Order: sequence, then C-alpha cells, then structure tokens
Amino acid sequence: MIQISSILLAVLYAVITYKFSSWKTKRELSSKSTVLSDRRLEILSQKMAATLDLKKIKIFIYEIAPVNGLASPDGRIFITRGFMEKYYSNEVSAEELISVIAHELGHVALGHTRRRMIDFSGQNIIRIVLTSFFGRLVPGIGVWLANLVTTLLAARLSRGDEYEADAYASALLIKTGIGTGPQITLFEKLEDLTKNSSSAYPAWLLSHPKTESRISKIKTNDKKWQKNRES
Repeated sequence: MIQISSILLAVLYAVITYKFSSWKTKRELSSKSTVLSDRRLEILSQKMAATLDLKKIKIFIYEIAPVNGLASPDGRIFITRGFMEKYYSNEVSAEELISVIAHELGHVALGHTRRRMIDFSGQNIIRIVLTSFFGRLVPGIGVWLANLVTTLLAARLSRGDEYEADAYASALLIKTGIGTGPQITLFEKLEDLTKNSSSAYPAWLLSHPKTESRISKIKTNDKKWQKNRES
C-alpha cells in the first residue's frame, strides 16, 4: 500500500523543483537576452498585437546559438540569436519567424507554461505508484519500467501542447492576414535549420510531434476554418 506521505512528498518535491527551475530559467534568460529591434518584425508583431487587442508584443533575443523559440515561465517570448542569424542570412523570412512568435504566444495564452508544474507533480505521483506496483510485479526492473511509462506519458502531454500551440498560431496568423503559409514553409525547412531530424525517432518517444504530422494538422485546420468562413 502506497503511503499518503509519499505522495505528499512527491508533490512537494515537484513544486520546489519547478519553482527553482523557473527562477533559474528566468534569471538565465534575463542575463542573456536583449529586446528585439527589427523594423520588419516589429510591423508584423504589431499587427498580431492589434489582432489580440494588445498594445505591444515584447520580443527578446536569447543570445545562444541553437535555432529555437521559447516562452518563459513569466510569459516573455524569446527568439534565439541562432534563429535571428538564419533570418539575417535570408534562410528564414520575417513571416516565418513571426509564425514562431505566434506559436510561443499560444503556449502563454493556453497556460502551458503554468500547467507544467501540475503535470510535473502528477508525473511524480504516477512514478511513485508505478514504482511500487512494478517493483512487486517484476522486481529488479520495476523502477526502470515506472520511469519509462512516466516518460512516455510526459512526452504525450508535451506533444498535445505543441499541437494546441500550432493551432493557436494558425488561427492568429489567419486573423492577422499573414496566413498559415509561412508556418508550413518554416516547418518544411526546420529540420535542416536545426540539424535535427524527428524522423529518426518513434513519434511516441518525442516531446514534439513529427514535423509532417504538424504540417498535416495545420493544413487540415486551415481548410476547415476556410469552409466555416465561407458557409
């Protein structure tokens, strides 16, 4: 029988770990970032801000080499220096880069950054329950099995968040007048830009969905919304 104290300790550990990680991340981002200043990107982001009834969307450049975009726990939006370099070298268009910002805005608007703490707490509880169960069922590899199942669950939840943020970005881009074209073309070239192929790994092990699946869902949503507008 699993003791309630073990579950409470797991929740407490998750809260403390998340808070510390969040504080560390915010400090890291603040110390290594600058406010984005690019006329073309500012015009496009201002259009999105108007669509969202916001005065301004503040975007920061995170001074690291990898190509990425991210939303911090406090809701700030970041584009890495590596991504900006791809933009400056014309490998990525302004519209494609703004689609990344729309995606990260989706994570913030949908509460994904805040939900991480709840997910992490739940995963710790599940890990304790499964460790106890598998430990009795298959002694010796019970902990390994519990960690595997928990990892798969976390990856599934993360993929769900990515699909939701993609859909939010698509809707925002369409409403703003940019459309989903840049979002799709960016995904088509993303693996070359990041030098990372999602096709090398089974989809159920990835924290992000496979690129072709994301593109397919974006196209499906676009067609569905176009029909709704016409009817």
